[in-house]
Amino acid sequence: MIEALVQARGYSVIAVGTGSKALDIALTDPPDLILLDLMLPGQFDGFEVCRRIRSETTTAQIPVVVISALDDEESKSRATQAGATAYYTKPFSPLALLKEIERLRELMRAKD
Repeated sequence: MIEALVQARGYSVIAVGTGSKALDIALTDPPDLILLDLMLPGQFDGFEVCRRIRSETTTAQIPVVVISALDDEESKSRATQAGATAYYTKPFSPLALLKEIERLRELMRAKD
């Protein structure tokens, strides 16, 4: 659903199913923005993916928007500590997410 929503707005989307694949892609072809679930299968969960993205110079400034079913304060705090730019809990407002994506992209353009 998120992939279709973002694509319908005209953005290119690369969807992956594991944290390690997300890191591979982010490090080899850094995106403008990352939408990240926290509960990922495999070696790295979303918290670790976010930490690793922030630790690399090529990806440290990329906005990371977490979209998660985890709605507890501990998860939100951990995501913030890992470097998340924004946090949305499922279910979320598609319109609010699209506005956040557009806001973050404008911020990134202004920095360039």
